[in-house]
Amino acid sequence: MADDLDKSALRVRRMFAQIAPRYDLVNHLLTFSIDRRWRRRAARLVPPRGPEPILDVCTGTADLALAYRRISDEAVPIVGADFCPPMLAVAARKCRRLGAAGRVALVEADVLRLPFPDGVFQLVSVAFGLRNMADPDAGLAEMVRVCRPGGRVVVLEFSMASVWPLRTLYRWYFRRLLPRIGQTVARNDEAAYNYLPASVGAFPEGEALAARLRGAGLGDVWFAPFTFGISTLYVGEK
Repeated sequence: MADDLDKSALRVRRMFAQIAPRYDLVNHLLTFSIDRRWRRRAARLVPPRGPEPILDVCTGTADLALAYRRISDEAVPIVGADFCPPMLAVAARKCRRLGAAGRVALVEADVLRLPFPDGVFQLVSVAFGLRNMADPDAGLAEMVRVCRPGGRVVVLEFSMASVWPLRTLYRWYFRRLLPRIGQTVARNDEAAYNYLPASVGAFPEGEALAARLRGAGLGDVWFAPFTFGISTLYVGEK
């Protein structure tokens, strides 16, 4: 079995390629569809402020990009970037099904080497992808680079529930039951659903992650927990 915390680009790309066909099904199953609400809430709390484009990195099946599409003016271009072609294929089918193919442009790109000029996007977002980057600080630096001055960087990431006894129950579910369900529904040989709790447990959260955003050059950083702290929204301004 692969090391649960191996975040090399090759392993992460291969892992998501294997689970892509059932990625949405498993996400909604394991979170009881609350993940959809988290993305919609993130978009509403940090909406676009003008006509400049929006970039969603590690877009996966484009759920956050589509959440921004729903609340944005038709003139606002939205780009979803990901380095895993099978995930982008699922995203493309979803965009066509929802009539969003003309509004959400999908680009195969590595967040550590984004193919965009400096200062282009008014919003640069990532949902549940920062902790998967081989170098999260380099990924944040690239997100800040392509964000325009006065624009905002939005990070939605898993965290550990903070309210007792939910914290204890959630840890048991997250570490014991979730991997079994995930591996059963989306079979893969990369231990994707063992990697999930391992990566969340090892990743900074709260003020520690907010400090990483400040270290990337963002100001006015704030964060807000969702659903008793199971996920957290982080926002900073360039």
